[in-house]
Amino acid sequence: MPQSLPLSKRPVDIALIVFFIINLGFITYIVDIEQLVIAHPEKFQYPVWPPKSMVDLVHWYGSNFDPVLMARPAWWRATIWIDALFFGPFYAAAIYAYAKGKNWIRFGSIVWASVMLTNVTIILFEEFCGEHVTPAPGRVLLANAAWLIFPVITLWRMWGSVNPFSPRQDS
Repeated sequence: MPQSLPLSKRPVDIALIVFFIINLGFITYIVDIEQLVIAHPEKFQYPVWPPKSMVDLVHWYGSNFDPVLMARPAWWRATIWIDALFFGPFYAAAIYAYAKGKNWIRFGSIVWASVMLTNVTIILFEEFCGEHVTPAPGRVLLANAAWLIFPVITLWRMWGSVNPFSPRQDS
């Protein structure tokens, strides 16, 4: 079993861990859960979770910049369910695995990055060309850029070696 480099020697992994923490703690189980527990944002009662202030934040953003978030068509809700059921647990496992240098996360990272790139591409097509076009394309692109950039970084990071956390062996 190859030895892992210390996390302090893997700055890209530190950035990925921070990204996974934000997704686990805020995006998946606050922003996305709001879209599952509130089917109709035009008429609802505040749920137990997420907190009222977070519901209001999601609705403010959606009402001002992101019409598809407020419309919540079936295909959109499907991407949210993927996030809640699959990405959330992946983030928890990835935080641990990347911090400890566990190579078993490699395959899951490649799957996550591929699905995330697919979902975000579909969402952005809707945002720019679909039925629910955003009035603020630059803001929406900027708000979604991390979910394009970090999957590409993850693919680059995990693709080259079956032992991505080990020192590179020059031949």
